[in-house]
Amino acid sequence: MSKKLLLKDAHIEGIRYFETYRKQGGYTAAEKALKMTPDEILEEVKTSGLRGRGGAGFPTGMKWSFLAKPEGVPRHLVVNADESEPGTFKDRYLMEFLPHLLIEGMLISSYCLGSNVSYIYIRGEYSWIPDILEEAIEEAKAAGFLGKNIMGTGFDCEIYVQRGGGAYICGEETALLESLEGKRGNPRLKPPFPAVKGLWERPTVVNNVESIAAIVPIIDITGAEYAKIGVGRSTGTKLISACGNINKPGVYEIDMTITVEEFIYSDEYCGGIKDGKRLKACIPGGSSVPIVPANLLLKTVNGEPRYMNYESLADGGFATGTMMGSGGFIVLDEDQCVVEHTMTLARFYNHESCGQCTPCREGTGWMYKILKKIEKGEGKMEDIDLLWDIQRKIEGNTICPLGDAAAWPVAAAIRHFRDEFEWHIKNPELCLTQNYGLANYADPIPAPTV
Repeated sequence: MSKKLLLKDAHIEGIRYFETYRKQGGYTAAEKALKMTPDEILEEVKTSGLRGRGGAGFPTGMKWSFLAKPEGVPRHLVVNADESEPGTFKDRYLMEFLPHLLIEGMLISSYCLGSNVSYIYIRGEYSWIPDILEEAIEEAKAAGFLGKNIMGTGFDCEIYVQRGGGAYICGEETALLESLEGKRGNPRLKPPFPAVKGLWERPTVVNNVESIAAIVPIIDITGAEYAKIGVGRSTGTKLISACGNINKPGVYEIDMTITVEEFIYSDEYCGGIKDGKRLKACIPGGSSVPIVPANLLLKTVNGEPRYMNYESLADGGFATGTMMGSGGFIVLDEDQCVVEHTMTLARFYNHESCGQCTPCREGTGWMYKILKKIEKGEGKMEDIDLLWDIQRKIEGNTICPLGDAAAWPVAAAIRHFRDEFEWHIKNPELCLTQNYGLANYADPIPAPTV
């Protein structure tokens, strides 16, 4: 059994309420932190090696250390609960069942960063969760853990929940800040970065829900102990949203030392492929990370086991690897059509593009139209190279990473499944009633000779 830090009490009835959470040791980490200095807390976070759990994997302590502290200017903590990445639902789970874990993490983080007013920006589709969070905030305030002069320390902290309008683009931190200010959610040019000029041009830290929740066990067990969990730079535990063609979809907490094969096939986690079918491919970190075929998912190109951590999943770069991303683990079995899946993702990114950058605004729509033609049996061979050219001209040429997020799935699909695209084009009638199938995607590939 893997070690649990965030979900260890998730099974306890009533854990979403203050009284039960408190009985399980809730807010003891906050009490400990409020007796420390902000610099001491920051050092614990740095020592822990915690990396942002929203997708980028940037060291959290380093990000906090960039926060500007001009005299007399308020600072803010903003929790990114937009979680719009297809295949990702771990933050929803935390907010719905363990809201006080997030609130406690925000209290500690706000104290460390000097934020007297902090915000949770939550996606519009999570319509029932703001009520849960606001109830938890009121409970914490009634118990003296929010509001004025918390625990007699002289530190004041208020937390507000802001509902978004349901735009994927607002998961990008500067678009989120624009939306929080009441403007259209368009990404900002950087620099200046939010740490210098963020919310209302004040120094701001934006972290996702899981990252802030992880601050609680870091303070509780110390950063050094937290860093002992996991491997290398992949320290601590990670929440994974597992879905697709598996027997046990759900949210799992792993310590990043297990193999991908164990995660998919063991009864402790996904329980294997549904209906006894074979694994064809997987998108391991949410829809924007590269899809990989089974032969590159379970083992690296050198034949070594692939592990569920940042470094191992990225082994081989985009040529033969992928990314941990947001932990949205989407499994595809032998009956799934990669062309159709890629078309669906392209449609999503085209719909969610804010339209500010021409490569993204025009390119995402163009890719979707071409993929739709191929999927319907109306494509041409030159369309595959055209798709490759379009995604190449989108990647790296937009203000925010949405352009990259739209380009990477198309590039990876063509890179690893080009024969399936060609089959669709060569068999325009057959592709309407039959899928390409497994072909060679589950077969081991030979290690390079050089």
